[in-house]
Amino acid sequence: MKEIFDPRRNHAETEQKIGYIPRKKATQADYDRIGFMSGLEVHQQLKTKEKLFCHCPAGIFQKADDFDAELVRHMRPTLSELGEYDGTALMEFRTRKHIVYRIKNETACTYDVDDTPPFPLNREALSHAIDISLLSKLKIVGEVHITRKQYLDGSIPTGFQRTAIIGIDGEIQLKHKKIRLIQLSLEEDSCREVSDIGHVRVYRTDRLGMPLIETVTYPEFKNPNEVKEGADYIRFLNRSTGKVRNGIGSTRADVNVSCKGGTRVEIKGVAHTGWMPELTHIECFRQWALLAVKDMLLKTVKNPADWKISSREVKAKDFKLENLGVPKNSMAKVYIVNLPQFRGVLSHFTQPGRMFADDLSDRLKVIACIEKPNMVHSEMFEDAVGEKAWIKVRSLLGSKEGDAQIIFWGPDDDIKTGLETIEERCRMAFLGVPNETRKSFEDGTTIFERVLPGADRMYPDTDSAPIPLEDSDIDIARQRLPVLVSERIQQLNEWNVPEGTFTYIFKNNLIPLIERIQNELKVPARFTAGLLAHSLKHIQGQYPELPDFTYEKVYDLLNYLTGRKMDLGIARKMLLHQYQHPKMDFDSILVTLNFRELSQEEILGKIPFLVKKYQEIRTSPDDTAGVRWVMGNLSRLALGNISLSDLNSQIVFK
Repeated sequence: MKEIFDPRRNHAETEQKIGYIPRKKATQADYDRIGFMSGLEVHQQLKTKEKLFCHCPAGIFQKADDFDAELVRHMRPTLSELGEYDGTALMEFRTRKHIVYRIKNETACTYDVDDTPPFPLNREALSHAIDISLLSKLKIVGEVHITRKQYLDGSIPTGFQRTAIIGIDGEIQLKHKKIRLIQLSLEEDSCREVSDIGHVRVYRTDRLGMPLIETVTYPEFKNPNEVKEGADYIRFLNRSTGKVRNGIGSTRADVNVSCKGGTRVEIKGVAHTGWMPELTHIECFRQWALLAVKDMLLKTVKNPADWKISSREVKAKDFKLENLGVPKNSMAKVYIVNLPQFRGVLSHFTQPGRMFADDLSDRLKVIACIEKPNMVHSEMFEDAVGEKAWIKVRSLLGSKEGDAQIIFWGPDDDIKTGLETIEERCRMAFLGVPNETRKSFEDGTTIFERVLPGADRMYPDTDSAPIPLEDSDIDIARQRLPVLVSERIQQLNEWNVPEGTFTYIFKNNLIPLIERIQNELKVPARFTAGLLAHSLKHIQGQYPELPDFTYEKVYDLLNYLTGRKMDLGIARKMLLHQYQHPKMDFDSILVTLNFRELSQEEILGKIPFLVKKYQEIRTSPDDTAGVRWVMGNLSRLALGNISLSDLNSQIVFK
């Protein structure tokens, strides 16, 4: 009896075969088994008045539909110094994209759109980059050389990014190990993408040219949690200088991941370090799954070099494709494709909720610019076209036992690229893991973004002269460095500050404020840390950010309370009103809270009466409940006058 192929069962079996384990259940032994390896490229915008190579203001942003003009470009690759083309550039050229730039006069100039040469490098940005390099224990270069790095996705109108190495060979100290740094570079930021549909990609140019630094580590992270720890450390180190920007998009990281037998894959533009553990975990197992696909194919295909697809055009109406998003009167061309000996590959597990066939669909969207839905295949969980249709497809293609089939559709001009893309990706399966960059999602999965760039994309910038760095200038820079992050962590531990507050404190560079409050106001650092990282953080999560509120106002609040010799317990309630109404004075806030100034003797004097009253009405001899009852009656009077812990200790039942 002929065996019936079950895609669902195949998907589950291949997931089990590669030994996929959810991250929360994974151990270091699991990561050692598959050879987990990861490195980081952390990008951080610098806080400067102007952009890196022109005098346009930095840090002014526009809305997607707020622009004064549009500019259209078509990118093409150029030869490197060695006379070679970069693979990414060639891939982007195949997409035939129309790149549209939405320009705002306030934030862009003729340099941004490549109509004039660059101005001299922004010296404020260079100074910031040197400071952060020294803090990262990097060796500063003797001379800064500007180079060009090709970007043909359109994110930079020139087709290249100007970048310069500032420091090399540094290190950062994590909890249990050191991570070596390869380099820190100073470079210009790219445009922000508005949309990418079909052959049209739209950008806005407000962020373009803003100075940023890129800190690159060696691939020495051996598990996903170390990756996050390293990214947080670099981010906190940068922010400790006070010379970088905060907010959404100001910090982005490219996370490089590989497994044993795999290759470097770059997860692009990860804006949240909290995503990194799941992303790197899933990516490493995705590569492990692709290596299993490779082994499976090499067992059945004897000569991979001779392997090729076959295809032919069919009519959409013959396969009821209108149910899949292809309109009846659509001009889309429909092709059927045979993949020799690929049965079991299309439904092979790659990521949670995804299979190998998803990679084909993703590449059709990115490279051939065919919007989804763009294909169905013979191993879908829900058979959208029916078995009769697949029998017809196999008959038309002359398929053999063990083959898999695809039906895909798109504009006539994109079909040739689509067929090439399908065959190209399937051929890569015989080699294992393709070099590529991938786009991340919050659930930890990724999709194909573009081919991984190579060294061929770099070449000297002939418009910019080298900049010598004097030893005396570097020595002066060393003297203005802040305390190392590792030393700050030790300081927080000595203050007995809960570790759960560290991220918020470092993210907002609050240690100098906590230190100042402790030194000048004699308020314990542990209390201030909790007020900031628990109370204020909660308030910020409940209410919109207000431009008039600054962290310095917390100093003003505590200064007011200590000056009046009030109990600091009221600070949390006052902070809520202060955040909502930053211009309200503290006396008015106390009136709003119905605060009554009482002596501790007055409050403590009420305890005997309340104890006696509770004993008269209580229904059980539970003194703990009695203490809570008395506290409930006195807590409003006590707030600001006596600490609740001191009050609690004075309530005694006999």
